[in-house]
Amino acid sequence: MARRIYRTTTHVPQELGKIMDSETFEKSRLYQLDKSNFSFWSGLYSETEGTLILLLGGIPFLWAVAGSVTTRFGFGPEYEITQSLVFLTLATLFSAITGLPWSLYNTFVIEEKHGFNQQTLGFFLKDAVKKFAVTQCILLPVTSLLLYIIKIGGDYFFIYAWLFTLVVSLVLVTIYADYIAPLFDKFTPLPDGELKTDIEAMAKSISFPLTKIYVVEGSKRSSHSNAYFYGFFKNKRIVLFDTLLEDYSPLNKAGESQPEQPESDETSSESKAKPKNKKQGCNNPEILAVLGHELGHWKLGHTVKNIVISQMNSFLCFSLFAVLIGRKELFVAFGFDDSQPTLIGLMIIFQFIFSPYNEVLSFCLTVLSRRFEFQADAFARAMGKASELYSALIKLNKDNLGFPVADWLFSMWHYSHPPLLERLRALGNTKQD
Repeated sequence: MARRIYRTTTHVPQELGKIMDSETFEKSRLYQLDKSNFSFWSGLYSETEGTLILLLGGIPFLWAVAGSVTTRFGFGPEYEITQSLVFLTLATLFSAITGLPWSLYNTFVIEEKHGFNQQTLGFFLKDAVKKFAVTQCILLPVTSLLLYIIKIGGDYFFIYAWLFTLVVSLVLVTIYADYIAPLFDKFTPLPDGELKTDIEAMAKSISFPLTKIYVVEGSKRSSHSNAYFYGFFKNKRIVLFDTLLEDYSPLNKAGESQPEQPESDETSSESKAKPKNKKQGCNNPEILAVLGHELGHWKLGHTVKNIVISQMNSFLCFSLFAVLIGRKELFVAFGFDDSQPTLIGLMIIFQFIFSPYNEVLSFCLTVLSRRFEFQADAFARAMGKASELYSALIKLNKDNLGFPVADWLFSMWHYSHPPLLERLRALGNTKQD
């Protein structure tokens, strides 16, 4: 459905004529078409792989392999948690290996082709190994404790398991930006200056408890841009990608540092034809408008609402898991005739039994997310930043080659953010220079 839109919409619609030139429109169309094709084939592979694993008994086979590994080290079948951790390590290793070619293709073919990739192969592989190691360092202890809680929790184990996952998720959110993210990216405080002063003033005007503002070196991976805030209670931090900041983006500085060449009239006219708005990122008033949108999420309680919804869903899932975990036929259907490992029960119930429910929930959360985005835009507009947000959205759409035309049904199901035109209309079609 989306691919049909990308294939057939080859000219800039009249409504977009004033905000997008034909060259950018064509670039974004081809980028989204490539991404859509990649998504189709990678999704098809994933579904085929999953189906074959189920049909050929891949899960019980891997469980048996994990059992043979633990037995070799002197751990018998009674050490189920140990076997579960070996199984989990092997499963995530298999997933990482089979997903690697797709990730390489996406980064070094699609993203490279369209000018976004900034990584070398060595950096990419080192990053992948680091991500796998960090994931295991978090996943294995958390899983072992969760399995232990389920084992000793008695009739109300699902309450204890839910409380444990709640604590883990809150701890991870708290420590991620300070201790985990810096393992992969460089975070530096935003230098003193007009932008920092204006951000602090805006935060103070809505009682946002801002403590620090960071700039993350996103440009060493990709030229895509972003901004977010994190932290609980009175300890909020704002993170800006360097690619978002017109005055800080290394991609702009690299362009400015090109040695000057003697110019003929022809070359000079070509040079003049490159407008200033071709620079990566947004100017300071536009950055403030983007942050006004992000702070709107906080002021309107969107973050808290998302956490509450997530935890209500988690509690419901653990409650249903408690009802279903004792049904032997579920394990038999997946090839476990003689044993009922708790980890396998979690996989079967959460990944397969809840699959239809998860799809419906995902759609509802997408609808809610779009509603939140419109509300955050309206909050920025109420702060008097409609014009700046309008131009920032256009710039960010151009920088990230977002395609402004979307099939309404596909968009409603898949897009957590409304398409550009819908957001501009909601902002009141503020006129731009």
